[in-house]
Amino acid sequence: MHRPPTAEAEVADELSVVRPGLLPRYEAELPGARAAVLSRLWRGLAHEPLPWVVGRERAGDDLTLSLSDGRRLHGPRPDPYATEAYVTAVRLDDTAYADPARLMTGLGVPHSASFAAELGHSVASLALSRAGQEGVRDGWPESDWEWEQRIVDGHPFHPTCRSRPGFSVAEQLAYGPEHRPVVELGLVPVPEEECLVTGVWPGELRDGGRVVLPVHPWQAAHVLKRTCEQGRPAHPLMSLRTLALPGGPQVKTSLSARLTSSVRDISLPSVAASALLSDFAGVPAARTDGLLHITRTLGAAAAGSPDFAAVLRESPRTYAGSGERVLPVAALATTDLPGSPAWLARFARLALTVGLRLLELGVALEAHGQNLLVVLSAAGEPLRLVYRDLADIRVSPARLARHGITVPDLPARMVTDDVRALRRKLFGSLVAGALAGTAGSGPALGAALETAVRDLPRSPDLAALYADPLPTKALTLMRLSPHMPGDQWAELPNPLR
Repeated sequence: MHRPPTAEAEVADELSVVRPGLLPRYEAELPGARAAVLSRLWRGLAHEPLPWVVGRERAGDDLTLSLSDGRRLHGPRPDPYATEAYVTAVRLDDTAYADPARLMTGLGVPHSASFAAELGHSVASLALSRAGQEGVRDGWPESDWEWEQRIVDGHPFHPTCRSRPGFSVAEQLAYGPEHRPVVELGLVPVPEEECLVTGVWPGELRDGGRVVLPVHPWQAAHVLKRTCEQGRPAHPLMSLRTLALPGGPQVKTSLSARLTSSVRDISLPSVAASALLSDFAGVPAARTDGLLHITRTLGAAAAGSPDFAAVLRESPRTYAGSGERVLPVAALATTDLPGSPAWLARFARLALTVGLRLLELGVALEAHGQNLLVVLSAAGEPLRLVYRDLADIRVSPARLARHGITVPDLPARMVTDDVRALRRKLFGSLVAGALAGTAGSGPALGAALETAVRDLPRSPDLAALYADPLPTKALTLMRLSPHMPGDQWAELPNPLR
């Protein structure tokens, strides 16, 4: 029977045409990319509440999963906070799998076929991303966008960390930040009466009675189906759809493609609330004694659709002084700073101080390694934090009221007094995400947290961080549950216990 070509083979075929010189390095990177994605997948299989996993047995350094159909899946006992690829193969009964896509196909559980395709794309794109990195990480970058482009492997715990379905190899090379391109943003004039505009839309993006919307070229070609005659050079940041204009703001564009878990459009309610939300967030941030700054939304506009919208946001560089560097927390793993336990503990103390203070006030940040940035001194000391992209925060009217802060008219999905939901949002993103990804292992994370929490003010939220399993988004379960929108959750062993 004819077997369709794999994503790895398809990328190789395209690469041989558009960049043949990169093909040998791509092929050399494939085994490591398979192990990296398989390690992320095994973490999900080992810890998430998957309905067809009915038992988990640990014996020494091994873990066996009992499946509902009687089969058994064997692999190494996972460190849920490890970022290195440590799983090179797992066994489903007597069959060994080194390829995560083939493993998922072999499992044959509901929705596994589509997820297997995403895993295949993730492996191929990750190998492509790694193939072009020789000599890139020498020294420390000078510009903010160069820091963002050092993050090659994507999400440290997501099995589809580099899945980009709908992007050809040429488009990945042209738009992927890790490939370091300059992207020509399209500029599309739209009559102002046809636009929803909030904040202050700048004069250089107006043309008489028209609003000029920046458009990602992939979006223009594949979704809007239009040609953009003008262009403005920009550097793609780690989120791919957000780009830095030289000497200017950062632009978040609509990009209606599924990257990791989500389709990256910009909803009309988020455009409507952007200026209000930006002003509101500055109030609790001002109560952190200068340890946290929120990047302001300068303006947002949408031409009647989430597929045709843009948000202008000030650069995080605004909050770094002379000689200081500001970089996404995800980029810390590309430096040698986390290798120092003392430095890691100081950074964890800063992050927890800010996160818990905001939570006490009534704001739970989605403080993962992309949204959360750190300002470093010239010597590399963590000084303060910068937070960007408020679209996924949660706010508690009851907590805010206790501190004399009024909640504006925000989208309903952002507002909750559910303590569990608030703690999940912060702990799942900050501790199980940003701090775990920086530490790189459970032992390193536990040691940093143990030192960091000693001097923190006692509070019910801190007590919960000590006492409860650590929440994390069930990333594998979410990809295998396309009929269930929104976040689903798993519990990880608490590194403080």
